[in-house]
Amino acid sequence: MTRSRPRPHRTSPVTFRAGCSREWTLASAEADLAYTELAFSECPSCPHRVEPEGAPPFCTLRPVSAGHPFAALAEWRLPE
Repeated sequence: MTRSRPRPHRTSPVTFRAGCSREWTLASAEADLAYTELAFSECPSCPHRVEPEGAPPFCTLRPVSAGHPFAALAEWRLPE
């Protein structure tokens, strides 16, 4: 019986979008990424900027094909 070696995990390129609509294509299997460079002139005032206490500020990059994380709540109805 011959044992096969496991193949290395390969990730295909994924296009990520920031809150400002800039896009980056990266080889990643992550659901979202943190963009920490914040090198664009509007970054300091961007509403998508997150400034956690005790950590550097960042912007979240999400795959272009992913829905908004709260999209499912749009159809949620509370009983009266």
